[in-house]
Amino acid sequence: MNFGRTLFSQIMDFIPWSSFSRLVAKYGGDDRVRTLFCTEQLRAMSFAQLTFRESLRDIEACLGAQPTKLYGMGFRNPVARSTLADANELRDWRIWHDLAAILIRRARNLYADDDIGLDLDNTVYALDSTTIDLCLALFPWADFRSTKAAVKMHTLLDLRGPIPSFIHISNGKMGDALALDLITPETGAIYVMDRGYVDFRRLHAFHVAHAFFVTRTKSNMKYHRVYSWPVEKSKGIMADQTVALDGFYTSKDYPEHLRRISFRDPDTGKRLVFMTNNFTLPAETVAALYKKRWQVELFFKWIKQNLRIKHFYGTSENAVKAQIWVAVSVYVLVAIIKKEMALEISLYTFLQILSVRPFEKVQLSSAFLDIDDRSSMPISSNQLNLFET
Repeated sequence: MNFGRTLFSQIMDFIPWSSFSRLVAKYGGDDRVRTLFCTEQLRAMSFAQLTFRESLRDIEACLGAQPTKLYGMGFRNPVARSTLADANELRDWRIWHDLAAILIRRARNLYADDDIGLDLDNTVYALDSTTIDLCLALFPWADFRSTKAAVKMHTLLDLRGPIPSFIHISNGKMGDALALDLITPETGAIYVMDRGYVDFRRLHAFHVAHAFFVTRTKSNMKYHRVYSWPVEKSKGIMADQTVALDGFYTSKDYPEHLRRISFRDPDTGKRLVFMTNNFTLPAETVAALYKKRWQVELFFKWIKQNLRIKHFYGTSENAVKAQIWVAVSVYVLVAIIKKEMALEISLYTFLQILSVRPFEKVQLSSAFLDIDDRSSMPISSNQLNLFET
């Protein structure tokens, strides 16, 4: 029974502490440390994410408000903002990156059998990036524009979950297509991306690896039709063609045939043109796959609104990357808890409840009973519904 332990302490039990200790030793995180070891730093930063703390002073004040409960939550001493600032500044951000990778592998195994709403055996990934704006005066290392700083999160989202399987943090100037070089294509998997990733040399590498991609065509794409397939216009499919690329360089970068599908959305009347190297899926399934790409946009909006990655506790590159990776770890950790405990609430509701009850000594499973989860009610299309039950 866990009635004598705080909710926050029970949440932290899901961290693989033995694996984390090996990561700390690998990067020397606790070398010559006398106060605030890496385990306590992780707890403090996770507390900040779970309870929506805006600053180091905010973290210090909230943890200091319950001094008698700190030891049971894993803190040997009160957390000082200066000590936490130094830890974020100096301890290698790769500790938190590798922790997130461990949690991601665990979460993907838990969600491996989830249905994405399409009759497919393939793993489906959505690839996109989001820009996090920063102040140039405070973050001069985050080069973006002459008057603006930013970092980019390039994210490959496994749509079963949805769980991020790959994240790369770069400065704001890195082009989207360059992220394709950082991904090892998975045989048989389907990668859905927008037309910012149309780079035929890089896409051909996916084709050679026997992976599939679905993207939108650029308006200036030069090609000629090789064959037209019969279509069902009642389903919005206006054309289904096999095409070959024209142009000296593009034809050499991608010498194979491609499939071009013209689709008109029955609801909005908007016309979209897709390009893929998969010739076996029905055309309407290809259109439905591209629509699923919206899940990665929801992921970005959700973490920006519900986790602390827009207000940073430090200004160095190491501190910013550490905070982002802790935020990703917390997101995946909550997804793991939700799945393992079979909680019938949304991720949003989970965090809202925990944010006001971290110091309460109540059993974790009972803390979410009899909750009126309004996120399960019909909502408008512009609302966030990740992990909708």
